[in-house]
Amino acid sequence: MSNAVWFISYKLVEGASVSDFLQASKAANDEVLSKQKGYISWTVLAQGDTWVDLCTWETMEDAINAESENGEVHPAAAKFYAFIDYSTLNHQVYSVETKH
Repeated sequence: MSNAVWFISYKLVEGASVSDFLQASKAANDEVLSKQKGYISWTVLAQGDTWVDLCTWETMEDAINAESENGEVHPAAAKFYAFIDYSTLNHQVYSVETKH
């Protein structure tokens, strides 16, 4: 079985502090995402005002299961989500076919 990657692009809400956003992403990673089954890594990229999250998972099943929040949002995740302009969000899940 191959790894899977979340490819999530978005812009921040108007007036968001980049340093506060990066702190919130670290807290969301440390307190929520990294504790999910199959988690490997989360890389945050930026080009201009567009941000991309690359989250790598052991399997496609792990990637899909980590998307569900079972009704309750962790406070660290909620703080991170507050920075995202959801009208710009694009979330895709890819299987890793090869690494060089």
